[in-house]
Amino acid sequence: MNISESTKTLERNPRTFLPEDLKIESWEGIEPFCNDLLSRPIDSVEDLKRWLKDRSELNAVISEDLGWRYINMTRYTENEAYSQAYQFFVTEIQPKIAPFSDKLNKKAMASEYLKDLETKEGYDIMIREMRKDIEIFREENIPLFTKIQTETRKYGQISGAMTVTIDEEEMTLQQAAVLLQSTDRARREEVYHQVASRRLEDKDTLDELYNTLISLRTEVAKNAGFDNYRDYMFKAMGRFDYGPQDCFDFHNSVQEAVVPMLDTLAAERKSQLQLDPLRPWDKAVDPHNREALKPFDGGEDLAKKTIECFKRLDPFLGQCLGIMKEMGHLDLVSRKGKAPGGYNYPLSEIGVPFIFMNATSTLRDMITILHEGGHAVHSFLTRDLELTEFKHTPSEVAELASMSMELISMDHWDIFFSNEEDLLRAKKEHLEQIIETLPWVAVIDKFQHWIYENAGHRPKERISEWNKILNSFSDTLTRWDGLEENKNYLWQKQLHLYEVPFYYIEYGMAQLGAVAVWKNYKADAKKGLEGYMNALKLGYTRSIPQVYAAANIEFNFSKEYIHDLMQFVRQELDGL
Repeated sequence: MNISESTKTLERNPRTFLPEDLKIESWEGIEPFCNDLLSRPIDSVEDLKRWLKDRSELNAVISEDLGWRYINMTRYTENEAYSQAYQFFVTEIQPKIAPFSDKLNKKAMASEYLKDLETKEGYDIMIREMRKDIEIFREENIPLFTKIQTETRKYGQISGAMTVTIDEEEMTLQQAAVLLQSTDRARREEVYHQVASRRLEDKDTLDELYNTLISLRTEVAKNAGFDNYRDYMFKAMGRFDYGPQDCFDFHNSVQEAVVPMLDTLAAERKSQLQLDPLRPWDKAVDPHNREALKPFDGGEDLAKKTIECFKRLDPFLGQCLGIMKEMGHLDLVSRKGKAPGGYNYPLSEIGVPFIFMNATSTLRDMITILHEGGHAVHSFLTRDLELTEFKHTPSEVAELASMSMELISMDHWDIFFSNEEDLLRAKKEHLEQIIETLPWVAVIDKFQHWIYENAGHRPKERISEWNKILNSFSDTLTRWDGLEENKNYLWQKQLHLYEVPFYYIEYGMAQLGAVAVWKNYKADAKKGLEGYMNALKLGYTRSIPQVYAAANIEFNFSKEYIHDLMQFVRQELDGL
């Protein structure tokens, strides 16, 4: 898409099917448009394309309305009106949309003109998705989805309310975590125990919530004819290009090619800090006992520096984030009452996404906005694709956009660090984080496979399996003596387990892809960036392997491929 230099904000394209002033306040407000699509005759290929275009517009409006309700709810978890607005959509509107979507899918599939579109790029992927949706749709699952969304919302409320008081100051757990970078070991230990103790106060509540979600999700899978929720989700998420066995291969490859590197990093840290033993509160501090890096000062500074960083990479990229800032689509700083985590929410109609995060002042926060900024750029690059469905990419592609941005932006991190020593240190910390990320992704993913393959497990079995998996993907030097309960419930920190089950392996797959994109970029910056942007522009009009190929990289989980990429990371680390 083209954005002029003078552009400060963007407006949505004119509607051609729905009234310009339509707002979704009830099901009755959108039902006539669903009925129109359902009853409208389709007498030619052009009629079918028009029908799909109108349906796409309706989907975009509905999706964006839900998006704003979710954004407001997570920004202000204590605001009952925002919470009720989201809940109203989930309980009163969404359940009525689902059966209509199924009927519309079947109407499209029954059209004699569909075969004329099935050979066209983009349409073939969309039609494949519609067939899949028809296959797994069950009317009896609609109320279960409503229950699941209602229960899922509780995780953000519970987590958002967690605070600790340190030095007479009330802090969110994200804010307190910054203190784990203190060079004062006694202070680190004290903060660690306070944060861990606060989490454990809600461990039983979070355990029960997870039990409820497992039970509801398993019921959904059984209704749809699947043995377990894992198999159902692989179908529901449209994982046409890989299956559970590929995930197991990924786990095994990471265990063999990456986990040994964790011991190397831990040994280096232990030696540099001159500590014995190495404890969990020693993992975030600089190994040379330097004060924590502070790449920005507040949300304004973070936004300004990130926009400049993107602009240097490519002027278009900087404009994307600049427009978001002007439009108030950035909420970056951690505060009480804000849900945990971070996300980029695509807004389908206007095509300008929203970035939500919990920044304090850390390097991790800087990486987070670069990551979410990569997602945001993806939204802009797909903004002008013909149908909403073409813009909704699978996670394996979406996370490639974000994780690649973390790495290809590194040449411009001097915007955040004017001191050369700090700049090199920041790059080193991030590359080490990549090595640590892959095993953690394997842990969470493998844990989920076990959870839903053994849905009738008892809590004690869950703790046992968690520790077994965690130990097999952890370094052998960090000691957990006396911290066993903290370790038992470490999984409760991972919001994906509660809110977006099975959405995590994508981070690992995309991390490999991102390293490959970065490797290309290091060899030829112009060609590497071009490949990255060309891949993103495709949206979901090609299969995952084809999108990766457009970026001149592979969709590959073999031990050899992972080993080669990690050796490249290691070489880059050694060169700093």
